[in-house]
Amino acid sequence: MKMEIFEQRESEVRGYCRAYPTVFMKAKGSWQTDENGKDYLDFFSGAGVLNFGHNHDELIKPVIDYINSGGVLHSLDMYTVAKREFIQAFVDTILKPRKMDHKLQFMGPTGTNAVEAALKLARKATGRKTVYSFGHGFHGMTLGALSCTANSYFRDAAGVELGNVHRVAFENEGPSKGEDLQVLKSLREKLKDASSGLEKPAAFIVEPVQAEGGVYVASKAWLKELSEIAKENGALLIFDDIQAAVGRTGSYFSFDDMGIDPDIICLAKGIGGIGTPIAMNLVKPEYDKHWSPGEHTGTFRGQNISFVAGRASLKFFDDDDLMKSVKEKGEFLNKKLMEISNDHSDKGFDVRGKGMMQGIDMNDGSLSKKIQKDCFEKGLLIGPCGTGGRVVKLIPPLTTEQKDLELGMNILKESINAVLK
Repeated sequence: MKMEIFEQRESEVRGYCRAYPTVFMKAKGSWQTDENGKDYLDFFSGAGVLNFGHNHDELIKPVIDYINSGGVLHSLDMYTVAKREFIQAFVDTILKPRKMDHKLQFMGPTGTNAVEAALKLARKATGRKTVYSFGHGFHGMTLGALSCTANSYFRDAAGVELGNVHRVAFENEGPSKGEDLQVLKSLREKLKDASSGLEKPAAFIVEPVQAEGGVYVASKAWLKELSEIAKENGALLIFDDIQAAVGRTGSYFSFDDMGIDPDIICLAKGIGGIGTPIAMNLVKPEYDKHWSPGEHTGTFRGQNISFVAGRASLKFFDDDDLMKSVKEKGEFLNKKLMEISNDHSDKGFDVRGKGMMQGIDMNDGSLSKKIQKDCFEKGLLIGPCGTGGRVVKLIPPLTTEQKDLELGMNILKESINAVLK
């Protein structure tokens, strides 16, 4: 298998390819195939991009038809038929049923661009500088988003001071490891105290489900408390739902069941349907009005292929069939992980997640990486996350067939047992 050109010429910064040392050639549904013909069951989904699997027929066909018709591919932020159809479908399918009047802002086509735009707008709208973010949070690699990211491995690569951010413990970091509101209640009181020394926040940015941070799920009570603190202090509430949205947790947004109304919602990854780049913020109109034309720009805001495939993917949300399936499959994944945890009760493994984002905390990053390697050799793609990579995270395509879920969980169980021996 010829990988020399990558090792000789591609930057040392490359990452995922080191965990998956093969050359992939084809992909379909929940499977990828390398150039030697070996098949791999994909429980990684492009880090949460491929919610509908690889090359889904109902998403690929409209893209092929669009290209064959001579449709506009690149358009900056100019109007196109593809953009109009995506916006209209998103408003009708996602926003109107939730009585959301948020504006859609497109920016550079990755999640970190969405976060940068959200931070900039929050500071512009409030006239404040300090943003409050949370332990274990991951928000991106560009400097503003990186300043809100907690992981020191990523932060240390910045080379400059990452300022104007105040870090707060996420819910799971409290002593009860559950609906621990004490940290937020304490923060609430300090922000009321003019002598506390805390600056008033421009915004709070949080992932309702922390994906890269270790599959930690915030409770409804905790997020409601945070929402109230933001309102009391005239700060914007920014939900980074980049990896956990687009049906991943059993509803379009990961917080749909919580009755919370964020001011900005950052989206990317899965909204393009087939894996082509796109990012989008949903912004309340009273804050969106603070933008002036062209004040936050980007060459690749006109991702028309992503608009076409993204519009097609919204048809999955015309009814509840897929989301019911995601909840059932999520329960299956959770059950199987709990069985693995119970089989090794002396190890203190912790299972957590929501919908089809599930994880098992192995308490040891080196152990998780050995499990990933063994899974790869057996034909299963998984991705460790969390502090030191200690959590084995499972994010298979939402469309994965039950027989493939069962196969994947059997491989994972075999690998864990083999590594522990």
